[in-house]
Amino acid sequence: MTVHSFVLTDADANQQFERFDLRPTDGVTLAGGDDWSVAATTLHGGLSEGVSVVDICNGPLSLAILPTRGMGVWRGRFRELPLEWKSPVARPVHPSFVNLHDRNGLGWLNGFNELMCRCGLAFNGPPGQDGSTAVTLHGRIANLPAHRVELHVDTDGPGVIELVGTIEEASMFGPRLQLVSRYRFRIGHPSCEIIDEVTNLGGQPTELSLLYHINIGRPFLDDGGSNAVAFRELAPRDSRSAEGVETHALYGPPQAGFVEQAYYYRPATDAQGWTMALLHNRMRTAGFAVLARSEQLPCFTVWKNTQSEAEGYVTGLEPGVNFPNFRAFERGQKRLPVLAPNQTYRCEQRWEFADNAADVHELLSGVEQVQATCRPIVHLTPQPGWSPAGTPSA
Repeated sequence: MTVHSFVLTDADANQQFERFDLRPTDGVTLAGGDDWSVAATTLHGGLSEGVSVVDICNGPLSLAILPTRGMGVWRGRFRELPLEWKSPVARPVHPSFVNLHDRNGLGWLNGFNELMCRCGLAFNGPPGQDGSTAVTLHGRIANLPAHRVELHVDTDGPGVIELVGTIEEASMFGPRLQLVSRYRFRIGHPSCEIIDEVTNLGGQPTELSLLYHINIGRPFLDDGGSNAVAFRELAPRDSRSAEGVETHALYGPPQAGFVEQAYYYRPATDAQGWTMALLHNRMRTAGFAVLARSEQLPCFTVWKNTQSEAEGYVTGLEPGVNFPNFRAFERGQKRLPVLAPNQTYRCEQRWEFADNAADVHELLSGVEQVQATCRPIVHLTPQPGWSPAGTPSA
């Protein structure tokens, strides 16, 4: 086994590749195929000035990862299918242009563009005053750059490409959390793995909030498309979501002024500890599946936001440590893990894709197999302990 390693960014050494390319013609042979590549570049112009992008292709799948924006995923492609959504924020925004306190704590939305962004680490959910702390929408991690980025290419078996980014979310007199994020691509496989480890580098115990905001648009989302989530229980977040709970899995056409809906799930789990959710289009010819370790990510949210195309026609499949409620509420429900000094919390997920009816059927069968482990319960109204709307005392 040979591992080729490259350091793309090292803030401590004042090192940053403006451009980096690695392909089979550069002398690295991977048995799984010869159509893989890695390309790193820096965007210039407008609000994207200075944003680093690492584009990794394993053959059928490519993802553009943004070390400058919390190691989020900008967009991608699976064979001929685009992996993206059309946000009103048309391009990646450098964090220096995002004021999280703008719009009464909703400034996070000014940079909301990615296929996947993390929400956390000290807090996520809506803004507000949590004791002496003013928390902003969905936290800071999506707008923090990695101070170290490494690329590893393993020639064992079919070959594996792994990108590793390290970010610190820290402040004086506040939490000091470190995220080490790994994206792992097996050459020729229609999938990728995402493995995150969050460590408390501080001297006192601290809470962890973490949700993966995976945002999917066309061609997976369309009028008549649906999601399939393996779950034990489901509850609408609020009264608006309750209006559509009986058709929670179905999607309609773009509708100007559509008011978002969100559904909270307690996932079902297979014998290996994995849960699974799938979004597919009406014709079942495009499928995007999210698999997660439910012990690590015990909460799952589906966000339905089928506004007009110009406003952002999108849905979210969102595994999380917690539900995206206000931090004080989640603390009261004991859903926020407390990390001791030097303790690490690990989160594992995998994305799988399909671009034909047979493969979509196979993914759907995977969800059904997990669902067969229990009988799902659907609550028609917000539930106590699930969200503030279901908790009269909140």
